[in-house]
Amino acid sequence: MIGLDEKVKAYLQEIITEPQYFIVDIVISGNDKLKIVVLLDGDEGVSIDYCASVSRQLAHRMEEDEVLENAYVLEVSSPGLDHPLMNQRQYLKNIGRKVKVDTTDGKSIRGELLEAKEDFILVNQEIKEKGKKKIKLEETKVSFENIDKTKVLVSFK
Repeated sequence: MIGLDEKVKAYLQEIITEPQYFIVDIVISGNDKLKIVVLLDGDEGVSIDYCASVSRQLAHRMEEDEVLENAYVLEVSSPGLDHPLMNQRQYLKNIGRKVKVDTTDGKSIRGELLEAKEDFILVNQEIKEKGKKKIKLEETKVSFENIDKTKVLVSFK
């Protein structure tokens, strides 16, 4: 039998026909009462109305095919700022914004996201020099395989 996450993904691929929208993540949790969280994004963002529409269509399809016998919670939303970037399209969408990249070797890189290619990103890294207040900027290339997680930093200036 296909796993639940694969079924949900297959339904979503049928429902989401507009090319500007894409699936970021599908998270299934809980034992007694399942919770299915679908994170969607779009090249220009995603509206609450669009998420609600996808949620209704997905719930209808799942009930029609009797995918789950027991009650479940279905949540369709866009990833919040606390959710790390998961794919290249999200990186492309956030070019020009400040990010914090945690690498697999435990380092942390902060700076403006300049570029997102197929296998790496380019960050204008802010480097604080010891004993000096001034921040030096240095373009730093980070390959996707070395990224543990990347979060967009919010500026309240």
